[in-house]
This record gives sequence, C-alpha cells and structure tokens, in this order.
Amino acid sequence: MNVTELTKTLTIDEYGIFRNPTVYSLAYPKDQNRRCFQVEDRSFWFRHRNDCIISVIKRFLPTGLIIDLGGGNGYVARRMLDEGFDAALLEPGLVGAFNGKTERKIPLVICSTLEDAGFPSESISAIGCFDVIEHIQDDRMFINHIQRVLEPHGLFYATVPAHEWLWSGHDIRAQHYRRYTKEMISELLEPHFDLLYCTYFFGALVLPTFIAKTLPYRLGLSKNASILPIESEHGIGGGISVGIIKGFLRREYTNVAGGMEKRLGTSCLFVARKIAA
Repeated sequence: MNVTELTKTLTIDEYGIFRNPTVYSLAYPKDQNRRCFQVEDRSFWFRHRNDCIISVIKRFLPTGLIIDLGGGNGYVARRMLDEGFDAALLEPGLVGAFNGKTERKIPLVICSTLEDAGFPSESISAIGCFDVIEHIQDDRMFINHIQRVLEPHGLFYATVPAHEWLWSGHDIRAQHYRRYTKEMISELLEPHFDLLYCTYFFGALVLPTFIAKTLPYRLGLSKNASILPIESEHGIGGGISVGIIKGFLRREYTNVAGGMEKRLGTSCLFVARKIAA
C-alpha cells in the first residue's frame, strides 16, 4: 500500500522513511531501541513473543495492511513480512525507525505517532501494538485513536506486561504506567471492540521474575537499577536454566497456537475486533 493513499502530512527523508518533523518526548528510555537491537535476534524472549504473535495473526487473519504501531526496530514487522503479511512500521523514535528501514529492510517505515501520522478515519485494516500500551499514560484515549483509524471490523493485536503484583524496578526503569490483567484489558476495550482472544503467556518466567525483580523491589533492594544485564535477561549466554525455560516456552507456544487461554504469565496477548457503528 502506498503511504500517500493514507496520509499527506508526512515527508520522505534520504533513507526512504516517511517522517513527521515533530521531535517526540516519549515515556520510553532513550537508548532502549539501541539496546534491544543488540539482543533481539538472539533473545528467547523476543523469539517466543514473535512466535505467539504470529500464531494469533494466522488464526485471526487481517484483510490487508498491518500497522506495527510503536514497533521499535521493526523486529515484529519484519517477521510479519517474512510470514507473507503486508506490514508497515510506525515508530516515533528516530533510532527505531532508522533500524527498521536500514537494518530490517522494512519497505514502509513511518516515523511518527499515530495521532500525527494523519491517517484518515477507518483507513487501516489491522494494527499491532506490542508492549506499547503500558507506556501510554492515557491508555483509553490511545485506544480511541486506534478505534478511529481502523476499518469497520478491523483487527487489533497487542501484548502488554501482566499483573500489578509483578511490578518492580524494571517497570519503573522501562517507564511503564501499569501492568494489566485480562479484566483490565476487557474494560479498556469496551465499548469499541469485541475481545476475540486473550491469554497470559511467558508462564515459565513468573517465578524467576518475582524472585529476581519483584521481590528485591518490594524489599527496597532495587528501585531503578537492573539486577541483570540485558544479555543475561534474554538468555544470550545460554545455560541449563535458559534451556529449561525454552522447553517450557515451546510447550506454551503449542498451547497458544492451538487457541488455549493460559491462566498465568508475565505478559498478556490479545486480539480484538472493532465493532462497526
């Protein structure tokens, strides 16, 4: 799809990125896209999340273009394209948009927020929003923006961190406003969306996350500092414990791909359909 069919408010830069000239102040660590880009291709966490996301998209097929909203370096958008879906990256951060275009080779990259991209109402068939909503202070207004640009019966795929009782210094450092439950998601989507599927996932990480992050935070031992370097958190070095976790996640993927709704996990994955007026 030609971006000019959707918006006339953007200009194209020397890298082929469609850009809004606004410089955005985001509730997101300034160097996070750079840090994530160093580990994404080797991370069991990013790989498992991608596998589960794609399994849901295959079960609830879009009718056209999927906008990966706030998609960082384009890790998810690239996988969508490789799986044969029509996908574009919409990322307000310059580093993420640049990496998506030049390193991930995503054909359509838009450096803008959803509000400033200028999409006409009811012009997008599907939107993906993966670990983004928790960074938005007014999440209900954000959902309203998504609802506005989606076509009637358009699909909304998303992941969010789960359970407030897992809150830790990691959430503070990552500039999260909240963690979610299924009930919170259902309430957030009303009355504009039908919730088609919602599951917790990363069940194998609940206990390690509570021990390594939540418990030290509650004991006042770790407010903002990270206990583990990002490479260790994503299992880059391997090891027995990482191998065990991967084994549990493979079984979890089979369950999610089969449509099972899991009761426990550090994240939540859902798909919703816009209710036509």
